Amino acid sequence: MRKPKLRELKEAVTALVKGPYTSKFPKAPAIISERYRGKPEYHEDDCVLCGACGEVCPPGAIDMVQERREDGTAVRRMVLHYDICIFCGQCQRACITEKGIILSNKFDLAVFDRSEAVETVEDELLTCDVCGEFITSRKHAQWIARKLGPIAYSNPALVLAAWGDMGLVDEMATRSERPLKRTDNMRLLCPSCRRSLIQTEEWG
Repeated sequence: MRKPKLRELKEAVTALVKGPYTSKFPKAPAIISERYRGKPEYHEDDCVLCGACGEVCPPGAIDMVQERREDGTAVRRMVLHYDICIFCGQCQRACITEKGIILSNKFDLAVFDRSEAVETVEDELLTCDVCGEFITSRKHAQWIARKLGPIAYSNPALVLAAWGDMGLVDEMATRSERPLKRTDNMRLLCPSCRRSLIQTEEWG
């Protein structure tokens, strides 16, 4: 019976001398592994707001909000609610640019109001010149055009987005007259209006 008590006494003295095995956080910064999956963060320069991260998010923590403001401009906003996030990394894995959203090492995410636990990124939306339907974000179209290279010239919407990026295209007035004419081919058109234009051109 004496040996176990001597062992416990030894462990108690050792703990007093060496201190606890736990980290000293929050008095001292915690040492985080490089592969630690912490708070997901959008990188505005690399995120093209394609919405892929929201499509694969298991808990549905990422919302894609599209709205038209009072001044007429349309915007797309990606809203990440990291109070719902399970830090699985699927958003980072599905990111088409591979740098738009990345899991950081931040883990101390406590807030008093859950409405503050959000991460957002926003960009202008391209809209159809005829019906006003939302197409995609400007950065997304420009990214696709750069990715495709010369092949992008087969799609007028991508061409206009690329030229707009270079400052070669002025803003065009909307058009509501139908049927669409051949001159409307070099306009930003949604898939429905583009199909209507092609059908008119091909079959009258």
